Amino acid sequence: MYRLFFQLVFKRMDPERAHHLAFRWIRLAARVPVLRTLAAAVLAPRYTQLRTEALGLRMHGPFGLAAGFDKNAVAVDGMAMLGFDHVEIGTVTGEAQPGNPKRRLFRLVPDGALINRMGFNNEGSAAVAARLAARRPVFRTTVGVNIGKTKAVPEADAVADYVKSTERLAAHADYLVVNVSSPNTPGLRNLQATEALRPLLTAVREAADRTVTGRRVPLLVKIAPDLADADIDAVADLAVELGLDGIIATNTTVARDGLGLTSAPSLVEETGGLSGAPLKARSLEVLSRLYARVGSRITLVGVGGVETGEDAWQRILAGATLVQGYSAFIYEGPFYARAIHKGLAARLAASPHATLAEAVGAQTRKAAQ
Repeated sequence: MYRLFFQLVFKRMDPERAHHLAFRWIRLAARVPVLRTLAAAVLAPRYTQLRTEALGLRMHGPFGLAAGFDKNAVAVDGMAMLGFDHVEIGTVTGEAQPGNPKRRLFRLVPDGALINRMGFNNEGSAAVAARLAARRPVFRTTVGVNIGKTKAVPEADAVADYVKSTERLAAHADYLVVNVSSPNTPGLRNLQATEALRPLLTAVREAADRTVTGRRVPLLVKIAPDLADADIDAVADLAVELGLDGIIATNTTVARDGLGLTSAPSLVEETGGLSGAPLKARSLEVLSRLYARVGSRITLVGVGGVETGEDAWQRILAGATLVQGYSAFIYEGPFYARAIHKGLAARLAASPHATLAEAVGAQTRKAAQ
């Protein structure tokens, strides 16, 4: 039903306009008590065998919404209503910014992909912190907060900008993510180099600890799929050295060659980060490499090309404790999370593993024997 609606309505609309329209409907539904209860009953059934503990947090399951969909924390309950076990809001920057000029979001429908060059459009850390502080949750869900650099801030002042956001947002985050891997903010990916990443992560960790004294806010870093293998290893080693809580693998890619893209060249050649199905193989490869390097010492989050329950299962076998999706949600619609959970439960039941936790990294460990 949704796919027909997508073909007849959303496909004919500008992607960003369609996003805002769908987003408005989700928010409205979550405000109506009877409607949201019925929607959650249908779209968010709970599978007790999928209950997950990660980052010191208990979740209904391992599958969440990746950052980028709810940039300003305006629809957390709406996304929980649709079945996402955790919702990562953002990316939020120190100061409000409009992002890059439109058009900046493109659908590659034949490839099940998106290209975006949104540029961290958001209301800024002060406004988002105020909204999170005022939030009265309807559904219990884990809320991650993804922070990035304000475009106007020079690279030399990036640490102070991230610290500002941390001081404002850490108290409202179940976990924090340092985003240094978007291709749409000039110079941002330079911060993935360990000599720049070490002082940044150290400063954010210290800011979170002095801001929130009653608990430890888990801290993760999100990396790009375009890193060389040696750089992936370096980030993994740094994460362990600094006592980081996790790594999210991966963000969007700037690559186009070798991905088998079949969409019109005019779309494929658009600048920005490519996400969705074409990213599947590389994201899985990066995830496996990270797990082979860090094992169970830190939590890994697998994202990139997760379309089905099988995709999510492969991420878990590769080493992910948590899995996220975004692009496939655009194409699959409101039953997306439900289908992922159903597929995961079926694969766990058919596997030799008693629990999801037991399955984490099983394939990567087997390959290393």
